[in-house]
Amino acid sequence: MAEIRNYTMNFGPQHPAAHGVLRLVLELDGEVIERADPHIGLLHRATEKLAEHKTFIQSVPYMDRLDYVSMMANEHAYVMAIEKLAAIEVPLRAQYIRVMFDEITRLLNHLLWLGCHALDIGAMTVFLYCFREREDLFDTYEAVSGARMHAAYYRPGGVYRDLPDTMPQYTASRLHNARAIRELNANRQGSLLDFIEDFSKRFPVYVDEYETLLTDNRIWKQRTVGIGVVTPERAKALGFTGPMLRGSGIEWDLRKKQPYEVYDRLDFDIPVGVNGDCYDRYLVRIEEMRQSNKIVKQCVDWLRTNPGPVMIDSHKVAPPSRVAMKQNMEELIHHFKLFTEGMHVPAGEAYAAVEHPKGEFGIYLVSDGGNKPYRLKIRAPGFAHLSALDEMARGHMIADVVAIIGTQDIVFGEVDR
Repeated sequence: MAEIRNYTMNFGPQHPAAHGVLRLVLELDGEVIERADPHIGLLHRATEKLAEHKTFIQSVPYMDRLDYVSMMANEHAYVMAIEKLAAIEVPLRAQYIRVMFDEITRLLNHLLWLGCHALDIGAMTVFLYCFREREDLFDTYEAVSGARMHAAYYRPGGVYRDLPDTMPQYTASRLHNARAIRELNANRQGSLLDFIEDFSKRFPVYVDEYETLLTDNRIWKQRTVGIGVVTPERAKALGFTGPMLRGSGIEWDLRKKQPYEVYDRLDFDIPVGVNGDCYDRYLVRIEEMRQSNKIVKQCVDWLRTNPGPVMIDSHKVAPPSRVAMKQNMEELIHHFKLFTEGMHVPAGEAYAAVEHPKGEFGIYLVSDGGNKPYRLKIRAPGFAHLSALDEMARGHMIADVVAIIGTQDIVFGEVDR
């Protein structure tokens, strides 16, 4: 009798379906997975350590680069932890702006997830559709912060600046004649809020298009139904949060259960799955996009009718206006002190968590009363999800590993930190 041995294979770290720098060591019996061992740490940027050597405000841009698909959501948890320690009360308008951009960020995240997940499983068109919508949302990021991705827009005490009254417009070039430019700029004639409102009216039709391509598509269902099933009990035991937990049928969402900012004033639902497989998690995220769009609309309506400050007026935390800083010595000193020495946060510890597009993203912050964090610990949702990959993949085929990695929606910036 010939000796039958399991075959060990590397999946990644440069596999196009590994979603970044994941190295999976798969132990195979033929094409069936006996064991999956994720090797991480190939994108470690030492964010938690770097934060100990930077002032509280200087660490805001590091947060954008953790999960680089959900930029402002990461910033939100970080500034909330500082505000908790320093007992800072954020102006109401800034809270609405934050919630609106949290949901725009959720749309950005889910659009990239849907496009890439579909691409991994063999659907090309969805990817192109999703990126068409992402461009519009990136334009809103750029209008408000000057950057298309790493915005550094949230600050302790509010947001960097109020929403602009104009949208950047396309100009004529060799690629686009005057008529094409008029069409491209049709919805950019008003303010940023007008542009976001226009997008929120168009978006439900786009989601219908994605569903037309995928939801009842027999190939999509063959690749996702019954794949990577996680029971509600196991999902809780494994530390799942976000769509991974809700896909298994547990109605847990920090925006409802532990409301922060103004989520308790808004009307939205929590989509929940039934079977805990890749297909249910797909349906949950699709419905989340519709609910996020609903929240964005409510924020736009409120922001239109309620002007006000978007930053607290304490110059120990917030910089003075540029005009005041250039005309008044006192303001100049405040500005100089804030950007050289930084703000001092009272000694203590705080944990702040947000319902990030991928799950519970938390920041545990310890301060010794200085101008830098004494310790910063990031609770990344993707880390817990990836640790369950072995359990989810056992007994499945190699091709199913691709579907399971896709449904986990992992990004290595936050997993490795």
